[in-house]
Amino acid sequence: MANHKSALKRIRANAAKRLRNRYQAKTTRNAIKKLRNTTDAEEAKVLLPKVVSMLDRLAKKNVIHKNKAANNKSKLTKLVSKLG
Repeated sequence: MANHKSALKRIRANAAKRLRNRYQAKTTRNAIKKLRNTTDAEEAKVLLPKVVSMLDRLAKKNVIHKNKAANNKSKLTKLVSKLG
C-alpha cells in the first residue's frame, strides 16, 4: 500500500487514465472494424477521415504506437481506394 498522499493520488490518476485509454482504444477498434466491413464506397470515404483522426489521437497520446497507427492508416486508405 502507498505511504504518501502523492502516491495515492498517482494511483487514482493512473486508474482514471487507464479507463479512458481503454475506452478510446476500443472505440477506435470498433470504428476500424466498421470501416473494414463497409462495402459502400461513399460511406467508406466518409468514415476514413474520422478513423484516421482517431488513430492519430491515440498515437499522439501514446495509447498505441505511432507505427501501428501509420500501418493501420495505410491499410485502410488502400482498402477505401480499392472500393471506389
